[in-house]
Amino acid sequence: MIITKVNDKRSRRDFLDVAKIIYIDDPVWVCPLDNQINAVFDPEQNVYYSHGTAERWVLRDSAGKLIGRIAAFIDFKTANTHDQPTGGVGFFECINDQAAANLLFDTAKVWLEEQGMQAMDGPINFGERDSYWGLLVDGFTHPSYEIAYNPPYYQQLFENYGFQTYFKQEGFHLDVSKPLSDRFMKIAEWVAKKPGYDFQHFTWKEADRFVNDFAEVFNTAWSTLLDNFEPLKVDYIKRTLEKARIILEEEFIWIAYHDGKPISIYLMYPDVNQILKHLNGKLTLWNKLRFIYLKKRKTMTRARAVLMGVIPEFQNLGIESAFIMKLTEVFKRKPHYHEVEFSWVGDFNPKMRKIFISVGSVPVKHYITYRYLFDRSAEFKRYPIPEKQ
Repeated sequence: MIITKVNDKRSRRDFLDVAKIIYIDDPVWVCPLDNQINAVFDPEQNVYYSHGTAERWVLRDSAGKLIGRIAAFIDFKTANTHDQPTGGVGFFECINDQAAANLLFDTAKVWLEEQGMQAMDGPINFGERDSYWGLLVDGFTHPSYEIAYNPPYYQQLFENYGFQTYFKQEGFHLDVSKPLSDRFMKIAEWVAKKPGYDFQHFTWKEADRFVNDFAEVFNTAWSTLLDNFEPLKVDYIKRTLEKARIILEEEFIWIAYHDGKPISIYLMYPDVNQILKHLNGKLTLWNKLRFIYLKKRKTMTRARAVLMGVIPEFQNLGIESAFIMKLTEVFKRKPHYHEVEFSWVGDFNPKMRKIFISVGSVPVKHYITYRYLFDRSAEFKRYPIPEKQ
């Protein structure tokens, strides 16, 4: 086997092609856009390069056939906040061969050691946690946009190498064709009608006000939950929404207010993977026309809920139920949508898990984020799980 660094146009092409080879007979997999994956490893497009670095490799067998790939990266803002300086590996793809997987992991490990790291998490993303994070270990059904998907045998490849479970994740689905329970609706209506409460959905006309309020809630709510939290910038939110404008539904994004103060947010997109499945990673002129055609044909029947958050002083008051009630009204006006997939929730966040269950969703997918300590005699510590709340 021969492993080579990704450092020119051909090897960048090879990196993309590995996935297409691995999943050639998998009817479920959705090929992400080539330029989307390239953007992760472009310092001009990925802000994580301002405080991090990354490297990639592709693996060939003795006959020269592509059989694997891996990326390794370091976020210097968080690397030294663990018991051991910790980097990450991701975008792992490999044939079902432990020796091939070990060579990929070893190569990433050596590079990370050279950068001063003593551990690696994986599979993770060189970016936000809501994209390509964790290894799918159960529930190998249609993957939503930027949600992890992989063959079942990857779990064995990771664990045989020595990766250990750092934290577990669940993906929740909500069947919007099923009516919500009477009890749920009573609670939701009561919350929505409480004095001082106001629920508003996003509009492009008031995008600036909305984005500022969204950032305020996000940065307040998540700063108490995540270690080494990095505030979300208004400009980043604006750029993200603009990129998604072609598919974005204004009524899929909500903010709750109390006496005019933003207190909670809900963000959801149509699942563009239902269109990307037909494009094979290419956004050619022809595929752009196909994209528009498929969108008009209402090909997207699922939605992906990216996040739902409440500032601390308004948590556990049922605000999330009011959001879901508002969305059921939206779905009545847009009956081609049948299902919502919520972004994963970690086992370190039992409050959010309760919220997902309370709104009627069920866990249907399970993921694991692993950690590998380079010193095999060092004590392994799982991500801390709070006491039941």
